[in-house]
Amino acid sequence: MAWDEWEQLKSDAKQRGAHMQLNQLAVPDGGGGAAPTGDLTVSQEDLKAVGDAAYSLYTDFDQCNDMARISSMKAAGGLTDQGFVLGEALDHVATRWVDQVQSLLDACVHIYSHLDFTKAVHHGDEERTYATISSISTLDKGFEQHRGY
Repeated sequence: MAWDEWEQLKSDAKQRGAHMQLNQLAVPDGGGGAAPTGDLTVSQEDLKAVGDAAYSLYTDFDQCNDMARISSMKAAGGLTDQGFVLGEALDHVATRWVDQVQSLLDACVHIYSHLDFTKAVHHGDEERTYATISSISTLDKGFEQHRGY
């Protein structure tokens, strides 16, 4: 955005005056209406699949990583012993590789553990929510009877 354009936008905003603007779809009756519903849903099976994929990536990649790390370090040592500067560069790359792999493995463990924890914490939420709604309905009926409605 150019500076002139920014200044023009500021000037236009001042002329309109200060007011709140809500970004929403206009409703013919003028009311806010019900909140729009999206199509994003997540089931326990979906979450389990993500957790299983993270666990699988962790175990498989950890095994493959060891082979790559050992081979790279061995090659770096051999090149350095023979006087090649490339050996030091390969050693640097192998060291950085180990750091990056550890970050990836930590992320996999975090994803798996978090999904497992979330499942345990929210187990039974739907039943508790239904019981709470049912209790509120019962209270409402009691108040209505007391007031003579």
